[in-house]
Amino acid sequence: MKFGPVDVAASEGAVLAHKIVLPERVLQKGHVLTVDDVVALKAESVSEVVVAQLGAEDVSEDQAAKQISDVLTTDEIASKPAFTGRANFYATCAGVFQANRQSVDDLNGISPDMTLATLDDGVFVEAGRMVGTVKIIPFAVPKTALNQAILQARSNAVISIQPSKPFNVGLIATKLPSLKPSTMDKTTNTLQTRLKAAGSSLTDEMRVAHNVRELSSAMRVMVNRTDLIVVFGASAITDKQDIIPASLEAAGGKVIRLGMPVDPGNLLMIGELDGKPVIGAPGCARSPAENGFDWVLQRLLAQLPVDDNYISGLGVGGLLMEITSRPQPREG
Repeated sequence: MKFGPVDVAASEGAVLAHKIVLPERVLQKGHVLTVDDVVALKAESVSEVVVAQLGAEDVSEDQAAKQISDVLTTDEIASKPAFTGRANFYATCAGVFQANRQSVDDLNGISPDMTLATLDDGVFVEAGRMVGTVKIIPFAVPKTALNQAILQARSNAVISIQPSKPFNVGLIATKLPSLKPSTMDKTTNTLQTRLKAAGSSLTDEMRVAHNVRELSSAMRVMVNRTDLIVVFGASAITDKQDIIPASLEAAGGKVIRLGMPVDPGNLLMIGELDGKPVIGAPGCARSPAENGFDWVLQRLLAQLPVDDNYISGLGVGGLLMEITSRPQPREG
């Protein structure tokens, strides 16, 4: 591709590099100049224009963006027609967006003329959200570089979405005199909103006293009615022998992990009962603001593993915006 100023008389078929405003028309950047354009430019005494002239081995920016986007689209990720060298990707369903960092880096390392930007790996997305964009920087790229990018895009699952599955979720909330019923009602509504975004439903709710006997009994009842149990304690979990983890073990379940390197959300418990996940929610999950509970819940609803290794790896990026309404904010 040649780039630079040329005589207007020799500019037909070239790609205009900068917008030109004429009395009767506006020639936008990226416009392919026609015979009529040349005549109009000459009539305004324009003698020279800055253009890109594509060679036989060049592929135009829109066509290059389209060819890369065609390879990256899946049933869960759709792309829209390329314009000005850009093709955007959108989620077609709710789920957890996944990006293979090494594959994205390898694609971006082929040539600075071709770029792919995506959301962060592991982000929950709803249908319609933009998850990535391909942008071709110049007006054209060589076929050899483009073919290399297409080969790289085909070699691995560069971007994907693990769709959320419809879960029937049960909520067990424990009661203490200090906890207002109105607070429990708001907690229920907030959880329903979170579940709805992922296509799941809150199908059962129980409110019991904050003790092992009643809570473990409720867990045994709830596990037979639902696919996933969320427990909101009237008091935060402070130890592996506290009410919620002790109740899970008394019901025949096991604690996978207590505590996560995400703040707000440190005091989360993840466990299992009869093969079904049980979340001991941290107090910050009563708020609709993003916290560690969201990450765990969204991943479970997409049927992705939530184990000790996954939670241990959340520290980088785990410092989220403070929720000032939580009982114990990180700063006094």
